Amino acid sequence: MTWLADMYVTLVPGIVAGILNMVWCTLPVARWLARPIDGGRMWRDGRRVFGDNKTWKGLVGMAVLGMAAAVVWGLVCAWVPVLSAHNLFYRAYANTIGYNAIIGLAVGVAYGLFELPNSFWKRRRDITPGKRTGGWGFVVLDQIDSAVGMVLVVACVYPMTVWFFVAYIAIGGVTHAVLNLLLFAARLRRNPL
Repeated sequence: MTWLADMYVTLVPGIVAGILNMVWCTLPVARWLARPIDGGRMWRDGRRVFGDNKTWKGLVGMAVLGMAAAVVWGLVCAWVPVLSAHNLFYRAYANTIGYNAIIGLAVGVAYGLFELPNSFWKRRRDITPGKRTGGWGFVVLDQIDSAVGMVLVVACVYPMTVWFFVAYIAIGGVTHAVLNLLLFAARLRRNPL
């Protein structure tokens, strides 16, 4: 089960940034960033490109919080060598503040950007932003979209098999679902999944 420990230890910054970003997006600060990424534009089908829930505030939040979480987690990993040994980002690169900031930025941006195709597709299906209609396929896609982005960042610095890549995404999706349920219970999310 070492591979499972590797997965979780490696993705802690992305998980933490995702949780903190939900809080960040609800705060009454940086309102000028709380604009939709699509700028209210419509696609050729007359529907919004991404919708109101995909904002610059969320994307910038993921980038900045991803960097901060990766830097802090890198410091924790430096203090606790067993964590560093399980962090796939450090298998070929040194645990430095600069490296962690770049990795954190990449993880945060990938997390945010990989949610956009799902939003685009849901707008084509006329699914209301933030709602979980459209079948189980959309529920699964909602849970794994950001995981795909984060795992691709890991794959850029740590070679992995297709099986490991798929397992990483599946476990990331289950983790995402469990965290969403907990955040819903804490009233930081409007929907349980």
